[in-house]
Amino acid sequence: MNIEKINLQLESENLKAFWQLKSLGKINNHEVQLIKLQGEYEWHTHEEEDKLFFVVDGILELHFRDQIIELRKNECIVVPKGVENKPVAKDEATLMIFEPQR
Repeated sequence: MNIEKINLQLESENLKAFWQLKSLGKINNHEVQLIKLQGEYEWHTHEEEDKLFFVVDGILELHFRDQIIELRKNECIVVPKGVENKPVAKDEATLMIFEPQR
């Protein structure tokens, strides 16, 4: 068995493309992924699962229909399934997300 640690800062620096997921590994039936964002994503809803957003670097705004929550480095949020949201990164931001394997 080959178990290795993951340096999130280094992995973040190695991400070159925006909005492209990079798998860091699997936990049970979920995948741990890193993504670099800049700009706005579309309004969307995850109907089947909750989603965790962990900010590795930068600032993420999560827009909801009734509020905006700003997340900074080392902050996270769980968005319950069925809640419409829109991620916005005015400047470059890197997130770690957890979602079911597909």
